[in-house]
Amino acid sequence: MRTIFDLPTPALLVDITRLERNLQRMQARADRAGVRLRPHGKTHKCPEIARRQLNRGAVGLTVATIREAEVFSEHGVEDITIAVPLVGRPAYERLVPLLDRARIRVLVDTLEGAELLSDFFRARGRRIPVLMEVDTGYGRTGVRWDNPEAVTLYERLLELPGLEVQGLLTHAGQSYRGGTDRASSREHARKTSLEERDRIQTLAGLLRLRGFPVSEISIGSTPTAVHFEPAGQPAVTEIRPGNYVFFDAMQVALGSCELDEVALSVLATVISRHEEPDGVRLYIDAGKKALTTDTHPLLTGYGIVADPETAYPYPDTVLYALSEEHGWVRAPRHSSLRVGSRVRIFPVHACVLPPLFDSFFVEENLRVCERWPIAARNRLP
Repeated sequence: MRTIFDLPTPALLVDITRLERNLQRMQARADRAGVRLRPHGKTHKCPEIARRQLNRGAVGLTVATIREAEVFSEHGVEDITIAVPLVGRPAYERLVPLLDRARIRVLVDTLEGAELLSDFFRARGRRIPVLMEVDTGYGRTGVRWDNPEAVTLYERLLELPGLEVQGLLTHAGQSYRGGTDRASSREHARKTSLEERDRIQTLAGLLRLRGFPVSEISIGSTPTAVHFEPAGQPAVTEIRPGNYVFFDAMQVALGSCELDEVALSVLATVISRHEEPDGVRLYIDAGKKALTTDTHPLLTGYGIVADPETAYPYPDTVLYALSEEHGWVRAPRHSSLRVGSRVRIFPVHACVLPPLFDSFFVEENLRVCERWPIAARNRLP
């Protein structure tokens, strides 16, 4: 059996033990809270990981693109929420065959977009299930939870003949902004989790007082899901974390996990070493095309450089810059890393990496036990 040291680099690694533990813990958290788990498949884009999530109790998947919905439905996922507002005939036409083989829900957050969607499906004698997207503080798409127009929009959605309005959805992306350190970031995520829950439940309560049906209240991000606690009525019905399957350096900084829970890493090779007065400059064969350029205020550089065998970070070793095919590393003069050495990079943001690779190499105790295709990676239709 091959080990990870037999692989060409850069290679995308998944630690199967850590992955299974992460899946189990989040499913158990949802079960204890009495909510359904609908994980976000954009993080992994991998039917094998989706199957493991569903087998543990997830009710379906959340996705970010029609491409993801198509691939996961082809691999047997029967309940999918596309958590981005879709606009335009090319998108709507791809939804039609999807609706014939899976339960598909889409988002709306403007009357204009909802009318376009309704007109398309009404003309075909169909109704498409929708959720109204609500902004509970992130400031991205969604109607503000405290805007009176939210109630007005929901009422108008109920009147559109091509839509089947099921409820509300929000994403507290502001939880990723963090605080000034790990402790304050964890407290920020906990506070954001309570706000996410309370704000969308407040809007749902107002809608029900007006006599409007709200059967679904869907919330989610990994930092807020880690802290989710049910409370109040009308209650949250489902959570939609995605990053928890792998975690990453950003989640470590935010206090969502520990480094020994991060299941995704990039294996790279040192291809050049140069002595400098204050240390050494190393170059690895993983650059922008293998690692994300995302950064975070609580982190230094573009990932955590670790020993590939122990997974412990190398002291005072920083991945400080990326070019297309190169990672630029600063290390102390006594560093044991030489040309030909392998390193393990724990990425800042795991969700960005799968589209850059064709497959995951699944490792167990440094042995490569499987290879999983990243079948839903982005590509043109």
